[in-house]
Amino acid sequence: MTPGTLRRRLHHGDVDGKKREHVEADALDFLSEPLLGSAREVASLKDDYESDEDTLDEKKRKEKLHWAHLFSQLITHWAQFLANIVIGSGTIIGRLLPLPLINSFGSEKKNRPVFVSPLQEERLRLLQQRMGVPFDGSRLDHQDALKQLWRLAYPSRELPSLKSEVWKEMGWQGSDPSTDFRGGGYISLENLIFFAQKYPDSFQNLLHKKEGRRSDWEYPFAVAGVNVSFMLVQMLDLQSGPPTSIVAANFARLLAEDEMAFDNLFCVAFMMLDAQWLAKRASYMEFNEVLKSTRTQLERELSLDDVYSVRDLPAYNLLRR
Repeated sequence: MTPGTLRRRLHHGDVDGKKREHVEADALDFLSEPLLGSAREVASLKDDYESDEDTLDEKKRKEKLHWAHLFSQLITHWAQFLANIVIGSGTIIGRLLPLPLINSFGSEKKNRPVFVSPLQEERLRLLQQRMGVPFDGSRLDHQDALKQLWRLAYPSRELPSLKSEVWKEMGWQGSDPSTDFRGGGYISLENLIFFAQKYPDSFQNLLHKKEGRRSDWEYPFAVAGVNVSFMLVQMLDLQSGPPTSIVAANFARLLAEDEMAFDNLFCVAFMMLDAQWLAKRASYMEFNEVLKSTRTQLERELSLDDVYSVRDLPAYNLLRR
């Protein structure tokens, strides 16, 4: 594609702007069915009680039911305790047992909170604090961060003013980049800076669209990065407290190994998005579809039972320093 090729801009609100619905479920919902027998066996047990009514007085029958109920509760709480230990990826047991065994405790669609270690809990809390910071164009530290991103992206070019048409060349929608952080917040800018510092070759390749056969109607780099950040927050359910899915629980495991796991995962996800873009020979109107397929692929990789760090993800090999 020649330098004069016109590239239209992507509007952030058009890309995966709808938040997933999240329904809280009771932690013991997946154990609501009988643990000790089938429905037929339970019905048979009920018939036994009815046939014994002539021989057992009311006091003994109630006592028997009372102890059966207590025993059932004991089994329920013990099963939940074991489930928390297994799913708690920070524990030794969590590392030794494969994910299919974890899944046997119930479908992740029920959004059950899972066990996290104190270290995981603290790092999740700090990450959620970062997510809660909106980009504020009036703050000097936020202005400095935006300037830093420009210097990392174009080290040999003069820094433009904070409101300039030149910012569009990086892939912002207009002359004021601060208006494009609505969905991603300040953390999305931090993600882009981290990407530029940690993996400069990959960052420059994506920024300048150096590899592959490109569409005449390309996705804008900077706004795409904001959308990747937003997608990760949704996928990992980071705004809902403790992890409630296998993917979110496994991310907490990555966070225990690397406090910058979210930023590293952002870099992997951005590279995956570009690879999907090229594989599909996509253009601007297909960006939302590419973002969704990127999320699906990333969820699969995060569900692998031998992934203990971002480096273990197959797509990590896409990155170059």
